[in-house]
Amino acid sequence: MPVHRRVLVLGGARSGKSRTALQLAEQTSSQRIYIATAQAFDDEMRERIALHRLERDRSWQTVDAPLELVQAIQTQTNPEKAVLVDCLTLWLSNVVLAERDPSREADELIRATREAQGPLILVSNEVGQGIVPSTPLGRSFRDEQGRLNQKMAEACDAVIFVAAGCPILLKPAPRLDLRLA
Repeated sequence: MPVHRRVLVLGGARSGKSRTALQLAEQTSSQRIYIATAQAFDDEMRERIALHRLERDRSWQTVDAPLELVQAIQTQTNPEKAVLVDCLTLWLSNVVLAERDPSREADELIRATREAQGPLILVSNEVGQGIVPSTPLGRSFRDEQGRLNQKMAEACDAVIFVAAGCPILLKPAPRLDLRLA
């Protein structure tokens, strides 16, 4: 069975993608790093962050990297540890709000992902399956997120899509025999 060092876990809001990624990391190594990209700007987000922390046991070390995700991946990955990034969508949102170049930042993130020195699991939202955003900023963000997800999927060894808590393997694609009998 092939070893997948870099895994992208995609899904919609509340799809179970973070839980799936946590389980995958826990199966990978007893040494675990959780790279968090969320920023607690309000009470609701503080509550979400607190709930995510409760999902992890004491074996997890948390590193906050709302903007400096590339540096966190470069310094935290090694062959002995499973590193989980949750999530790329919040990171990209932070990049846009900080008025950084999202395309350049995404390219640096892809490079860091490819060069990761150990198991790396990345969580991201699939934002392209919903309604078309009503604002130019919303549409631009959706497009940037879609491009990031495509590039990250290409850079990763495996891609898992989660819907209703059910993980579906997208890459490597299962072999299909479409020949007619």
